[in-house]
Amino acid sequence: MPRIPPETPLDTARLWLEFPDPDTWGDDGPGQVVRADLTWLTSSWRCVFGGGCAGIYADRPDDGCCTLGAHFAEKADRKRVRAAMRRLGPDQWQFHGTGHAEGWTERDPDGARKTRVVDGACIFLNRPGWPAGSGCALHQLAVREGTDPLHTKPDVCWQLPVRRTYRTVQRPDGSSYLEVTVAEYDRRGWGPGGHDLDWYCSGNAVAHTGAEPVFRTLRAELVELVGAAAYEVLAGHCEKVLTAQRSGALARHPATVAGEAGSRVSSSTTTAAMAAAGGGRAGEEEQR
Repeated sequence: MPRIPPETPLDTARLWLEFPDPDTWGDDGPGQVVRADLTWLTSSWRCVFGGGCAGIYADRPDDGCCTLGAHFAEKADRKRVRAAMRRLGPDQWQFHGTGHAEGWTERDPDGARKTRVVDGACIFLNRPGWPAGSGCALHQLAVREGTDPLHTKPDVCWQLPVRRTYRTVQRPDGSSYLEVTVAEYDRRGWGPGGHDLDWYCSGNAVAHTGAEPVFRTLRAELVELVGAAAYEVLAGHCEKVLTAQRSGALARHPATVAGEAGSRVSSSTTTAAMAAAGGGRAGEEEQR
């Protein structure tokens, strides 16, 4: 059986969609145009933190992508996180005392504000063995409060691995419009240092094992990024793409293909082991 590559190439065939944003396009002139990577949004990616994630640095496998701390997109982003931080109790946040006594933010070498790094990782990352459970304390807060993590976590954290970018497009007739792109936050989204990460999930078969495609599992995040009306248009096209992919008419994300192949290999290995241990006809039926 050929070895499944741990990470697929950054540049592969992609299906892109462009459509006018229903909330901004009207008789008054050009509005926004949404540009979306349908190959990514119909992929089977899911977060595998604590279940296959190797961490972006090999010497800190339990950090996931939280080693460096999170930069804030704007003042409102920091204000929202500060409000969530104040709702965390000492039994919920491992570094509660440190955060309140010494501060939970810091500035990077360029002067930009970010979450503080304590003991080698983000101050909000509860480490393995913490009674409340390892992982982001802000994410856990959202789960306890019955809301989406986008209401408690820094923008860059809840958006990852979806990346939203903007550009102004000039037409030959002199008119222009704002293009909002929603795509995969691959290694390059981290800047030049992204190529030096020891492990990354968006193109990794280990993380492409979700039961539902990204546009469904990250619905709340996508609505926040493009708006409810644009999301409905986007989801409708994604559903059509799924149908075409099932028929073989369109290519799928290569990591999703590799992830499914890996699942089949794992399933076959498990079935063979069951049969050897006395699984009998149940094992034989499963192999059929």
